[in-house]
Amino acid sequence: MILDEAGRFSSYSSVHPLFGKVAEFLSGEGPVFLEEGRHKIQRDDIFVIIARSEGVGKEKARLEAHRKYIDIQMPLEGEDVIGWSPITSVKEGVQAYDEKKDIEFFTGAPETWIDLKTGKFAVFFPFDCHAPLAGEGNVLKAVIKVAV
Repeated sequence: MILDEAGRFSSYSSVHPLFGKVAEFLSGEGPVFLEEGRHKIQRDDIFVIIARSEGVGKEKARLEAHRKYIDIQMPLEGEDVIGWSPITSVKEGVQAYDEKKDIEFFTGAPETWIDLKTGKFAVFFPFDCHAPLAGEGNVLKAVIKVAV
């Protein structure tokens, strides 16, 4: 997992071959001016989902992980609280991996909580379980999906 300020994303371009393209996207108009929905950045390798959601609270937030895509989560308005645990510490899945949706849910509580404010981002790799929307209130968020 990586947690930092949005303006510093280019510092992580060497972490993954497609992160340079994400840095270009974020340094331009980026997600701020996009309407809600899914938008391609580079074929199916990089896309962004803009969504307005209501937080469900820490008790109802579910740990999830992805195998095909890295999640870069970034609040555009409001604040998100996201739980985190390494996948190696999670004991059981709630439901089997859904290959079409690239998601698997797990039982248990996250090891730690992150207050992700506007202007910050968090990167979750396939070995990071995360429980988004664990806060209270409304958040407009960009989730950039980067092919592994």
